Amino acid sequence: MAEETRTRREKGRPDDGLFDRELDHLPSEARWREWMNRVEATIFAASEPVTRETLARIVGKTCSVDLLIDDIREELRGRPYDLVAVAGGWKHLTRPAYADAIRRAVGASERAVDLTQSEVLVLMCIAYFQPSPAPSCPPSSAKRSAATWFGNLRSSGLIASGPRAPQPGAPYTYVTTQAFVLEFGLSTLRDLLDFEALEDAGLLSKEKLLAGDIMLGFADDGDPDAGAVMDE
Repeated sequence: MAEETRTRREKGRPDDGLFDRELDHLPSEARWREWMNRVEATIFAASEPVTRETLARIVGKTCSVDLLIDDIREELRGRPYDLVAVAGGWKHLTRPAYADAIRRAVGASERAVDLTQSEVLVLMCIAYFQPSPAPSCPPSSAKRSAATWFGNLRSSGLIASGPRAPQPGAPYTYVTTQAFVLEFGLSTLRDLLDFEALEDAGLLSKEKLLAGDIMLGFADDGDPDAGAVMDE
């Protein structure tokens, strides 16, 4: 037993036998409070969203992580920060009302992503129809613009290469990343706005996209060809 414990420690793995998850020796209210404190401390210390599976390791087997989160959030009412479900987990985030004060005090976040209208539209298309093929363009400034848009989205970490499309020539495709979900405050991609509403507003066209086109008619980033349709 001693040898097993020493091996666990050497490999950097927690020894579950020494960590009391159940806290059966505590009264029920004190036990619940300690679980709440563990969950909040873990989320506070983490640099990335903490998943339900991770939090389940530090509370009792019959404990509901969701109910713990609800109680923690209730206590945070009126505070300038909250626990937010994002990117498949939970994360401490300041409330939007204090964004201006934070920028004035410490400046803009280095991770802030500044996108043009065209880049936002391309990103929306990829998000809704991934894996989405990258459209090709005729030789023109529109082609140079498209290369810039996709390059900026990739360098920002919002998109990545996906599987090759099952079409003649096996064109490259793009998919959104975990950074995309986190940047836009989504828990999962299911939290995206209803596509039919966007299509009715003329912002996206499923028919054009599935045909390999991305409509950029409404976007104008100062490029005379920015409103061109990118066709094959």
